[in-house]
Amino acid sequence: MGFWDVIAGRSRPKPANLDSLFAIPDAAITLQSAHGLVPTGDGAVCYRPGPGAGFAQTQTDIVTLLGSSAGAPRITTSQDGFGYTWLEVDHDPVDPTSPDVTGLCTDLHAVNTTLELNGYGSGLLCTLVPFVGADGRRVGLVYLYKQGTFYPFAPVAGGAEQRDNLLELQVRDALAKELPMEQELSRWLAVWGAPGL
Repeated sequence: MGFWDVIAGRSRPKPANLDSLFAIPDAAITLQSAHGLVPTGDGAVCYRPGPGAGFAQTQTDIVTLLGSSAGAPRITTSQDGFGYTWLEVDHDPVDPTSPDVTGLCTDLHAVNTTLELNGYGSGLLCTLVPFVGADGRRVGLVYLYKQGTFYPFAPVAGGAEQRDNLLELQVRDALAKELPMEQELSRWLAVWGAPGL
């Protein structure tokens, strides 16, 4: 940051630390022991599509890369009502009580990194890893790309757009020592209809 930026009160945004995604498997153990929430085996990256054929080719390359190995996850893309694309990675768990969270996080990291390296980092919004309890409660662990922080999003079951604020705060507190949690509650965006929630 230059002298004039300081004088003018401008600041640079905090760079994303995508390696934070690799802390999710340990956080998953904490969520399971503290709240009975287990990962679903699914995850998604949300981004604004870039213009032109270059972006379309990059997205195709990502889908091809993730789907090229034996036992590869299912990859689907969908667009939400705000024009953002959700690229969903769906791992079929060998053991439903213990899905491969490490493999999922590696895939989600690859999606983010590929978009970033091809010049589309400015369009990245968030990465989502959903968890579910035996009682049907769901919570998504959301990584905000531009902030480099996580927050929980817990929609209330039943179709109405309501949040379980108590569960969100409990999850935040449980993971405070394991993940960089977003302290600014105004950034805890609702991601209604996100894959896995």
